Amino acid sequence: MTRRADRLFAVVQLLRRGKLVTARQLGERLEVSERTIYRDIADLQASGVPIDGEAGVGYLLRAGFDLPPLMFSREEIEALVVGARLVKTFVGAGLGRGAEDALSKIEHVLPDGLKRELEKSRLFVPEFLADAGVQAVLEQLRQAINQKSVVQFGYQREDGLRSERAVEPLGLFCWGRTWTLAGWCELRNDFRHFRLDRINALVLTERHFQEVAGRSLSDFFRAVEAQERDRKAAEA
Repeated sequence: MTRRADRLFAVVQLLRRGKLVTARQLGERLEVSERTIYRDIADLQASGVPIDGEAGVGYLLRAGFDLPPLMFSREEIEALVVGARLVKTFVGAGLGRGAEDALSKIEHVLPDGLKRELEKSRLFVPEFLADAGVQAVLEQLRQAINQKSVVQFGYQREDGLRSERAVEPLGLFCWGRTWTLAGWCELRNDFRHFRLDRINALVLTERHFQEVAGRSLSDFFRAVEAQERDRKAAEA
């Protein structure tokens, strides 16, 4: 069973997201009853944590409240370590450095006993698995997505057919060792996804786009879900 101190900390963390959260939602997330959540909220408020709201409506953490340096369990530390190693190997140097810097900041606020856990992880991601070409393409596409820049590139399909594409990049997806780009393809006037290892001569253009209705990432997800429903219906 989760220690009460850990649960109180978790309640504050969930409320820090800035959205109205009901006792039922908190109870489901933390696997306790609503009555327990009501007691936890009351105790937190009594100890000076600025929580606004009421039973039956929901709760918010008032802006400006912060917590002392975080504590992590061994599992949480190991998850952070292996996550940083995965990012460095499969995403590339840019985000890899960011992950390592984040771990360094976390290390500074950990007590000595937990600091040693950062070094003890036996979960490794061999760097020889990294594909420098894919990493370079991924880094450019990540920049294009953040800037909402239309990209142009050459693409070779599995059957060898080549084409030139102009795409509004919407998201990058990792499928193990394979990455794909999802976006709105101007050539096909529809959503398409592209394997990064088949992209060449990638250029970020000076054209920018906005995610409009029918061409957004949410619309892409809905289209994929509809295709999956149709596939299952056809197989039934």
